[in-house]
Amino acid sequence: MTITVTAKANQHLKNALAKHPDAMAIRLGVKTSGCSGYAYVVDYATSPTDVDEILEFDGLQLVVDPISRPLLHGTEVDLVVEGVNRTLRFHNPNVVSECGCGESFAVGAAVPV
Repeated sequence: MTITVTAKANQHLKNALAKHPDAMAIRLGVKTSGCSGYAYVVDYATSPTDVDEILEFDGLQLVVDPISRPLLHGTEVDLVVEGVNRTLRFHNPNVVSECGCGESFAVGAAVPV
């Protein structure tokens, strides 16, 4: 599985993780949601399960569950700063459409779910 994290996103996630000493990693995943099908989930992971994949990015650990793996394969996680707002942006090659508000997305038929 391939995920990339830009330097800005990496630093942002490391800073967020440092504020939660009980967490050992960031959990990245997807959930069924919205009008298009899926939404990204970013949370703190206190401990991975036996089936989680742990990815390391310059001192940052990401935990990904097996259901999310094929949906996130090839995704780049970036941090976009617009004025005073900071947003994680996901550049996911599996996405074929997004809802109008940008909160949910659909994947192509070739992605096994």
